[in-house]
Amino acid sequence: MPAVVITYCKPCGYLKRAQAAATALESELGITPELVAGGGGVFRVAVDGTVVAAKSRQGFPGPDEIVHAVSESITSKSLA
Repeated sequence: MPAVVITYCKPCGYLKRAQAAATALESELGITPELVAGGGGVFRVAVDGTVVAAKSRQGFPGPDEIVHAVSESITSKSLA
């Protein structure tokens, strides 16, 4: 099972976004990600150390986008 880590900015109040993403990953893919509190405005999702989704100038990735990115990463690694 791949290691999925969601790093979120605790001072910014991004915990709810991280929890929503974690819930989506659990229900859609059966993956329980590790939630890691950070700072500096960070919000990123990594699979085995590779960032697959992150906050950008355009905003935050939604739970569906995160599930898709994690699923694509897992699928590409299993095909390699």
